[in-house]
Amino acid sequence: NTVPRAAGAATSAAAREGGAAECRHHPAMRPAPPAWGGGEEEDAPQLLPLNGSSREGPERGAGARSNGTSRRARLKNPFYPLTEESYGAYAVMCLSVVIFGIGIMGNMAVMCIVCHNYYMRSISNSLLANLAFWDFLIIFFCLPLVIFQELTKKWLLADFSCKIVPYIEVASLGVTTFTLCALCIDRFRAATNVQMYYEMIENCTSTTAKLAVIWVGALLLALPEVVLRQLTKEASAFSGSPPGERCVVKISTELPDTIYVLALTYDGARLWWYFGCYFCLPTLFTITCSLVTARKIRQAEKACTRGNKRQIQLESQMNCTVVALTILYGFCIIPENICNIVTAYMSTGVSQQTMDLLHLISQFLLFFKSCVTPVLLFCLCKPFSRAFMECCCCCCDECIQKSSTVTSDDNDNEYTTELELSPFSTIRREMSTFASVGTHC
Repeated sequence: NTVPRAAGAATSAAAREGGAAECRHHPAMRPAPPAWGGGEEEDAPQLLPLNGSSREGPERGAGARSNGTSRRARLKNPFYPLTEESYGAYAVMCLSVVIFGIGIMGNMAVMCIVCHNYYMRSISNSLLANLAFWDFLIIFFCLPLVIFQELTKKWLLADFSCKIVPYIEVASLGVTTFTLCALCIDRFRAATNVQMYYEMIENCTSTTAKLAVIWVGALLLALPEVVLRQLTKEASAFSGSPPGERCVVKISTELPDTIYVLALTYDGARLWWYFGCYFCLPTLFTITCSLVTARKIRQAEKACTRGNKRQIQLESQMNCTVVALTILYGFCIIPENICNIVTAYMSTGVSQQTMDLLHLISQFLLFFKSCVTPVLLFCLCKPFSRAFMECCCCCCDECIQKSSTVTSDDNDNEYTTELELSPFSTIRREMSTFASVGTHC
């Protein structure tokens, strides 16, 4: 066995030497002579790149440029060329810009009015400012990430945005639910109280405690969304396009056993929990409580127990505002529940494109709710609208000069008294000696 193996090795070595010699004498493999007439021995190392392992030169630079271009081309341009998809991308972008602008300005105005107006710092206004803060957070942080993913089919912050965006959205639903319930309870207390409502003063500690309960409850109830969400890749529908990214409900097997079991339990009950806690609870509780409050207000108006018709009218106005906010919330949350029901029971008979459209509509309605809530508040609540106009006039010199020549002391006293009697304020009548209505925005 040793002799044939040695003979085979010698034969293969001779073949390799013959192949190398043939490569050296082949005209195509022979190195080019130097331009300055130098020796041919210095150019011998140029034969090494035949393996494709360590070549340096124009070819490698061109390859690097093409590789970098392919990396940059991973994100397709959704606006060009002009196709049906590009028209849809333009529509989504224009709608999101309108929602973003109105939502940011409206919610910032609500927070500014409550923080800077002396007569608007009440428990009801604190709840509304808290709701405006979460709506501002939804529009400012979640809307750009969702639009970026919809247009490019990529998540901007990868797995982090896949987990944090649904978490903030569900937490915002919890904050809205508990805020509407707290507003209904506050309105019922105002309607059933025998004394004037502006004498019911709550200190900062009580207000902070109520807001803390809302925050902690909403954040804890939304915490399972972080565990359920996973970022997956899917093949693109167009040839040559990079694979898209999708954020799906999928439980990781790498979780600890206890958390894994809790995640499975929550996933099984998520549909009805979402429907009961974030839809049925605020709508049914708010409508029932508002009907009882309206009945109490009518009884107080007939009995004249409060002795002031304006106060009763303002409380009725606030009660109607809470009902309007609840109807808006229920209308905007219905598509999300429909999408969850279709996903759970009819996913096999519905195409993926239809499911994506339902999910996009539900998310846009959530952003629409955050955008329209401050607008609805300014339209239905006279104290808020007047405070907003006062804030806008503070920013305009012409309005300041006009108001200084037209406005009288009687109008200032009437405006101050209206804010005092308003259900949005909890300032005593004895505080009406203050001249200023509020600080400048």
